Amino acid sequence: MEQIFDANLLARNRERAFIRHGGEAGFLLDIVAEELAERLAVVERHFEDAAELHGLDGRVAETCKRTGRIGRLQRIETSDVFSSPGLPVTEAPLETLPLVPQSINLALSPLSLHLANDLPGLLIQIRRALKPDGLLLAAVAGAGTLGELRDVLLSTEAELTGGASPRVIPFADVRDLGGLLQRAGFALPVVDVEDYTVRYDSLFPLMQDLRAMGMANPLLGRSRKPISRAFFLRAAELYAERYSDPDGRIRATFSIIYVSGWAPDASQRKPLKPGSATTRLADVLRRAEDL
Repeated sequence: MEQIFDANLLARNRERAFIRHGGEAGFLLDIVAEELAERLAVVERHFEDAAELHGLDGRVAETCKRTGRIGRLQRIETSDVFSSPGLPVTEAPLETLPLVPQSINLALSPLSLHLANDLPGLLIQIRRALKPDGLLLAAVAGAGTLGELRDVLLSTEAELTGGASPRVIPFADVRDLGGLLQRAGFALPVVDVEDYTVRYDSLFPLMQDLRAMGMANPLLGRSRKPISRAFFLRAAELYAERYSDPDGRIRATFSIIYVSGWAPDASQRKPLKPGSATTRLADVLRRAEDL
């Protein structure tokens, strides 16, 4: 499979950002934590064994645990620098889960699946780690995320150098994720997307936040040439021209795809087989017309 990300660089970026900045740019994790906790709270189940997969500082794990739906909870991260009081981590690479088959009832994945070179393989690992009727709840950065920044950086490079290199990572498409869940063997998959707009004074605080999130460019195909100050000044000008509000502040879009899927179990409801319905659609429509 084609490798998109430099996995070692990606891990170093995340760890360095956490050590230097902690959770100071964790507003997306706050949003995701509340959303996943709300979705978990409405599931009429108690999940005795849960795992948070590469959730940085553990805020998603802690928020979900407060729902009362979780018994034991373990955290998996690339380094023990991400440990938090009462929630230590088991170290593992982003694409390797140190979980034996059918060992957990619930997998929480907050904003890390989009960083996998082999997303289908990672989803299969998660499904295998779940016990029958176990649940995956995930938040994934989706297509549309940082679309403004991608446009501006490509335009700036084309204008100044006549070429372009990848500077914003590719993000998952909501339709593709549903298909990947089914291919990985998940039952009853549900996928939906929410767009969040964050406003900044200029391009530069946006870039600072991305570095604080550990999202410095991890692409294998990235340009290794140093970027001049003139490049960023011109990019900031284009950003303000194309994506600013009347008050002068710029917009940055983050599209978050929320995903749920269940490990198959005989107790789960099954879709009706084609032709098994006892009422014809035409009859229903005809009755509606008569009302």
